[in-house]
Amino acid sequence: MGGRTPDDQGHLPPGTRGVSAIARVQPERVALVFGDRRVTFGEFDRLANAWAHALVLHVPEPGSRVAVALGNGVDVLAAWHGVTRLGGLVVPVNTRLTADEVAYLVTDSGAGAVVHDGSTAAGEAARRTGVASLTAEGVDPDDPAAKAPPRNDYLESPVIAMTYTSGTTGRPKGIVRPPPEPATVAPPSPFASFWGFTADDVHLMCGPVYHTAPSAYALMHLVEGATVVVMERWDATEALRLIERERVTTSQMVPAQFIRILEADWQSFDLSSVRKVQHAAAPCPVAVKRRIMDVFPPGTVWEYYGASEGMATVISPEEWLQKPGSVGRPFPGLTVRILDDAGNELPTGEVGVIYVSAFAGRGFEYHNDPEKTGAAWRDGCFTVGDMGWLDEDGYLFLADRRTDLILSGGVNIYPAEVESALVEEPDVVDAAVFGLPDERMGQRVHAVVELRPGMPRDESELRRRLAGRLADFKLPRTIEFVDELPREPNGKVLKARLRQERTESPAPASTERSEKGAS
Repeated sequence: MGGRTPDDQGHLPPGTRGVSAIARVQPERVALVFGDRRVTFGEFDRLANAWAHALVLHVPEPGSRVAVALGNGVDVLAAWHGVTRLGGLVVPVNTRLTADEVAYLVTDSGAGAVVHDGSTAAGEAARRTGVASLTAEGVDPDDPAAKAPPRNDYLESPVIAMTYTSGTTGRPKGIVRPPPEPATVAPPSPFASFWGFTADDVHLMCGPVYHTAPSAYALMHLVEGATVVVMERWDATEALRLIERERVTTSQMVPAQFIRILEADWQSFDLSSVRKVQHAAAPCPVAVKRRIMDVFPPGTVWEYYGASEGMATVISPEEWLQKPGSVGRPFPGLTVRILDDAGNELPTGEVGVIYVSAFAGRGFEYHNDPEKTGAAWRDGCFTVGDMGWLDEDGYLFLADRRTDLILSGGVNIYPAEVESALVEEPDVVDAAVFGLPDERMGQRVHAVVELRPGMPRDESELRRRLAGRLADFKLPRTIEFVDELPREPNGKVLKARLRQERTESPAPASTERSEKGAS
């Protein structure tokens, strides 16, 4: 079988939680595995301190923000801890963004520094915005100063990220939460407690760290004293190999990863160590869910529903088999309500807007957007615009993920941002962007574009020009040219009609030839 078992490291003393506390009592305990590198809690603690010293001038007060544009690895998690040890907020930055996109996040968030790996886009964004640009060069965990952080009051405070989500103007909006509370002892986590995470776990982080769930679950495990195995990038066979080699017990995945695992030779690997696989971020086709439940040990595949704004529901494998397609009942301590547009509670079985209560002290607002914040909250509950219904037993079923939000491979893509980039093109009159079903990714980005009369209909050229302003995963995979976009009397494009027509009669994979829009 090979690999190690969680018990190889011995048990932590009862009540020992938090990176620094664990580093004091078991400094040689393995915190991270990344490729051939094994980083102990003692090493990780010093690296987090070194990052805190490097950032101390750029986090002048609690709640100050630092943009971190680092890919999966050791330094990104240490840098996040370094920011938190100063009382700061982390602004996670997708490493695939362009310089323009990074500069927007830095400016909008008010970040005082950009931490990056030397990438041109992040470095250029720092230069344009006039903030500090920091890389791992010069961050030395062996420096005597790294034995302790610049200050001790945030030593065990949980990492808090200011993540970005969709905005009504086509630009993402930051989700602002209260800054970290000072803590010299790691506070208990209701999520770790519910999932039963312990120091004996080995967690596989197989998604990008700048996405909410992969980072949250990795950080949660580190606090408990578990080992986190970090994948640099997703590969199904490599994930299966790591599960076998490291005796992985937990992981957080998305349905697109399930599909890749099912396509791999999963029967050749020993997956018996797995005790919990959580999945979310996109609807999982019932057939895929049934098949993946046969891949991992019985009773290990759990689903939850939520958003960057907050948790909502959870469903065990046993419950899901009784309620296929459901995303579960409210997470303990939360309430889920289904309301109509007027705020009235709807009866069982009726589709409406999903509203969820928030844990005390875990509310949020949208940065610089009081109107969006006000629209999200009603009577102490928030919505992200998803639609669904509750059955007679209180189980939630999704009718639709946000009308316009595209979920491709578990990644949120916001059509307004892509549409804004399209209409900046001089030969484009208007555009409608939405997701179409895709067997592998869940959805693909599809654009219906109205050009100015006489302009050439060249899909490849248009995509090439967009590539200078949009990250590659946001680029339309298919572009459809029409003579005229259908509109409401007020001029608004009938995007819902376009989507429905193309879902019922899917557009070809390549549409460089001319096609007419609906009238």
